[in-house]
Amino acid sequence: MGLLISVLEQGMIYAIMALGIYITYKILDFPDLTVDGSFPMGAAITAIMITNGCPAILSLPAAFAVGALTGILTGLIHVKLKVTDLLSGIIMMTALYTVNLRIAGRANLPFYKEETVFENALTNSVFTGSLGSFKTVIVMLVILLVVKLLLDAYLQTGSGFLLRAVGDNASIVTAMGEDRGKMKILGLAIANGLVSLSGCLLAQQQRFFEISMGTGTMVIGLASVIIGTSLYQKLDSMGKMPAILHKVRVGIITASVILGSIVYKACVAIAIRLGLKTQDLKLVTAVLFLMILVLSMEKKRTKKDA
Repeated sequence: MGLLISVLEQGMIYAIMALGIYITYKILDFPDLTVDGSFPMGAAITAIMITNGCPAILSLPAAFAVGALTGILTGLIHVKLKVTDLLSGIIMMTALYTVNLRIAGRANLPFYKEETVFENALTNSVFTGSLGSFKTVIVMLVILLVVKLLLDAYLQTGSGFLLRAVGDNASIVTAMGEDRGKMKILGLAIANGLVSLSGCLLAQQQRFFEISMGTGTMVIGLASVIIGTSLYQKLDSMGKMPAILHKVRVGIITASVILGSIVYKACVAIAIRLGLKTQDLKLVTAVLFLMILVLSMEKKRTKKDA
């Protein structure tokens, strides 16, 4: 049971980050490495706010806001300074390492005795007895549902449609008199805001900030997105998805990304349970992602040949 709870907690926290990477990778077709810096930035902001007596709940919008700002800066470097998408992300990722150290004041900042959104007087009074062990899972589920529903609602607005069109068919955006560059900047802001929010929640779950906690964020997120979208495409191609669900396609895809994150974390947890050493985790993460990527590319080639 402990393993299942841990997988659900971590899977849902990283699912918010995966939703952000879904926007950059699948919607914008933008390999944004900024996320490796914006993820720990959310954790750094959270740690410094909580240790200075701010209510933990306020760290959530604050983390989203600073993450969105980093996304805007990446977008401006790419759109206004004409730097390639990959280099724009690398530049911001590198800069954010120093920024995060400046925010937190040191490389590691614990706050074990402070209240968080998961551990506070309200949650302790509501979740008593046997429910106590599910406290973090339930709180995280509520936060994740709110984030998902808000994102789904936005992607189905006019602005959300234009955002989705930037990656698929940018000429549509231009034809409608909209600036593609502005839509990219907006997408990067939302994506990095979500990634930073995920870092905020992870810091509160683990009760500390660590400067290297963002290493491999892009790989974890991409793996989750590929697993989730592959599951969706598999169901869609098999014709097992009810026709009514096609009307809420955006919601089904974001749900698939969330499921992909949980499946990914389950694979990692099982590997550790089978004897994998924690120092080998990043290597296994890279290998697992490579396998997922190769299988995904192979499926695409098979479809084209058919």
